[in-house]
Amino acid sequence: FFDNNFKCIIKIDIKGNLSGKVIDLDTNLEYTNIRVENAGSYVNKVKELYKEILIDIRNNCFNENYFVSSQANKICDFIINTYKDSPEFLWDKFPNFCIFRNSRNNKWYALIANVKGNTFNKEKNVEIINVKVKEKDLSDLLKIDGINPAYHMNKKNWITILLDGTVNLNKIKELINNSYDLINEKNIWIIPANSKYYDIKNCFNDTDTIIWKQSTKIEVGDIVYMYVASPISSILYKCGVIETNIPYDYRDVNLSIKKVMKIKLLKKYKEGCISFKNLNDVGIKMIRGPIKITKEIDKIINKKG
Repeated sequence: FFDNNFKCIIKIDIKGNLSGKVIDLDTNLEYTNIRVENAGSYVNKVKELYKEILIDIRNNCFNENYFVSSQANKICDFIINTYKDSPEFLWDKFPNFCIFRNSRNNKWYALIANVKGNTFNKEKNVEIINVKVKEKDLSDLLKIDGINPAYHMNKKNWITILLDGTVNLNKIKELINNSYDLINEKNIWIIPANSKYYDIKNCFNDTDTIIWKQSTKIEVGDIVYMYVASPISSILYKCGVIETNIPYDYRDVNLSIKKVMKIKLLKKYKEGCISFKNLNDVGIKMIRGPIKITKEIDKIINKKG
């Protein structure tokens, strides 16, 4: 570097220790001037270029380790690569605590922390991960060595896993996947539409994406069935929610809208295919606003469609 006046040599030993030095190519000796403080502009330039090389190597040849233990870092890499969610260190008071949350709905599915060993009858501090579990699986999981009642979280549906090698890495990954699935379940809704105020029958003729008045509880990734009121009285569309909480200001004698959501068409149904009578048969008595339905009702609707 520096017009071929210098070269740098970076070494890493078997223990992972990193060292480096700069060689003056005119003398083929180590250029120790870069170790001198308050050096002149020429030396500072060499020092700055060397530093840029080190930063480039760091940025392109290393993965950042957030945690102390190898298992914790492997788990962190697994979560980042699988779910594209980065660790969030939320508390200044607890700098070694981080959470992973679903980017769609902001719900937590894992927490990694470095805690005092005596909390779990260990001599040294230990890293742990908290994951969400089904309550019916709790008692069986707690029989596994290295899995404990949740540390500082709800003990009915969370567990704590020691990250000291006691629990197999593949088992931990399985439990993380289960935790993610538990908080990633999509809500399914039936929302009303009135053809008197909106040309609902033709709204998807030229596009597969529209905006619609939003209920405060609907989230990105949810499914919405659009039920069109009398005289059609049936579900016409199945849509996926792709964006929520879009500010919108509209008001007339019939309608007031403060925010909307963006929905994408997934399926069209023929008029009468899923009628109000069909919905009434599964317990839906009226549709005056968004209704959250069960997976069982969703299956029945899909069979009808």
